[in-house]
Amino acid sequence: MAYFVLPGKGKRVYRLAIARRIVDGVVVTRAGAAVPPSRPGALGARGGGSEGDRARRRTRVLRRAMRPSRRLGIGLGPWLRALPARLPDPALTGALARLDPPVRVAYVLRHVEGMSRYAVRDQLTDLRVRDPWPVIEAAEAAAVPEPRHADAFEPMLVRPVRRRSRLPVAAAAVLTVMLAGALVATESGEGSLLGGIVPGGSLISGSRAKTGRDLRLVTAAPRAWTRGAPTLDAWPARGDLAADEDFVRRALDAWADAPGAGRAAVGDTQLLYAGHAGATPVAVLRHGDRIAHYSDTTRAVEVVTAGADPTGPVALLGGRYLLSPWDTAPSTLTGGRIATRDGVTDPVTARTPCGRGPLFQVEGRDGPRTLGDLGGPRAAVLSYRPPSYRYVEGAAVPPARLPEEGLRLWERLGCLLPQPARPVTEAGAWDFWSGTLPHDGGTAHWVCTRMTFTGGGTAGQATLLRAADQLVTGWCDDRRPVSGTWWQAPSQRWYYLAAAGRGLVPHADGPWRPAKADDRLLVGTPSASGPHPDALVTLTARAG
Repeated sequence: MAYFVLPGKGKRVYRLAIARRIVDGVVVTRAGAAVPPSRPGALGARGGGSEGDRARRRTRVLRRAMRPSRRLGIGLGPWLRALPARLPDPALTGALARLDPPVRVAYVLRHVEGMSRYAVRDQLTDLRVRDPWPVIEAAEAAAVPEPRHADAFEPMLVRPVRRRSRLPVAAAAVLTVMLAGALVATESGEGSLLGGIVPGGSLISGSRAKTGRDLRLVTAAPRAWTRGAPTLDAWPARGDLAADEDFVRRALDAWADAPGAGRAAVGDTQLLYAGHAGATPVAVLRHGDRIAHYSDTTRAVEVVTAGADPTGPVALLGGRYLLSPWDTAPSTLTGGRIATRDGVTDPVTARTPCGRGPLFQVEGRDGPRTLGDLGGPRAAVLSYRPPSYRYVEGAAVPPARLPEEGLRLWERLGCLLPQPARPVTEAGAWDFWSGTLPHDGGTAHWVCTRMTFTGGGTAGQATLLRAADQLVTGWCDDRRPVSGTWWQAPSQRWYYLAAAGRGLVPHADGPWRPAKADDRLLVGTPSASGPHPDALVTLTARAG
């Protein structure tokens, strides 16, 4: 983290030396005893300090790396001598260096450490970033390309940095080796800063497909998912065929032969599942943000970009889902139990005409949540805010089961919203205004829907819903929702309608007599009747 967050000034060797010096100063306690890391990139292991201690150390590392003191660059000789002989490709670090320090921190925490948006928000708050959410959104929208090539660190013993105690020296030396390996995994696009593919399970190496590529299949240690922060790397290999090397090798070779396999068919590939989906033997393989589904019946493989979300269930054949190891007690939307075997659910589909919408509920590490099918390769977490909800800056909205009104709304939205072009990890719907439209318009709801995509980025859409129809009314901000549209009443006359979320009042400038919002609904009556107005309207929302 220190290496990525440091400003991109000077040579990489000095940057890495300063990063190690920062970590040395944090990991070594005042009493002169080092806290050994439990895994690459970790600061303070389980058993070496409490979760609170680890969070405080991370905050200290990030604070020092965001705005490093000039004194850190003085007397770097011992740290420079302890560096590995080769350094990674500068493409990723060069791109990160162009970001503002808080945005750089948010990017590293989200895309390298794999932390949730709310955990990143809390960390930025600890770093005294005044408005974390725009910083997180800027990080998610940042264009950070993969490096064109990767220069791997060579395994080696580093020369220890001489300090007062030999125990901190040894811990610092081990930490540098771990950091070196983590940088290789991240900057080559082959894994995460937390160590990439978790070793410890079965290994099929030396497999060579018809393409001539060298492949190596790895699995996570069986209990790796119980330790540390959740990552997709820690998913264990499950299924009744996970130990069948012939079957798994056929799946591995099929991916190597798939058109456009590219880098995904070279090096470490993680086995997530090998077993039966109904009567069909299937395998699920993963490399970075790509997942391959292999069917032994057809010997065909389908490769999709699915992201590295640590908890999103993976869609299998016939409406089955491979759950994350952290998710338990899957149940139907009405509370009935869903049977699972080796982490795979019985068939479950959305109860909508289009087949998209809410699916089932699970109990996770952060509490219960409702998952839905939005047409992607993995189920997305669905959330709902009622008309009574009032947004509070920085307030977290924890995951929860959708209430009945939320389920009904999402069942309608599931078929109404276009299928996203990119996989979605989270989707939230705020029913920010409900009431009766004027001039016998009937009851209506104005909804702001926001989708969060794998790999970063979001999209918002406002929709005016009535009993028999709906009208898409453009982009919306789910923190300060406001939307407007020209609308034709049953009398065939045109009006301009605008509404805003609780605590806000819509203001619109356009070709109509002055109008004020009543209960957060503004109705603009054009000065002259005629066809559908196409005049420009300026719409804003103000606190009120």
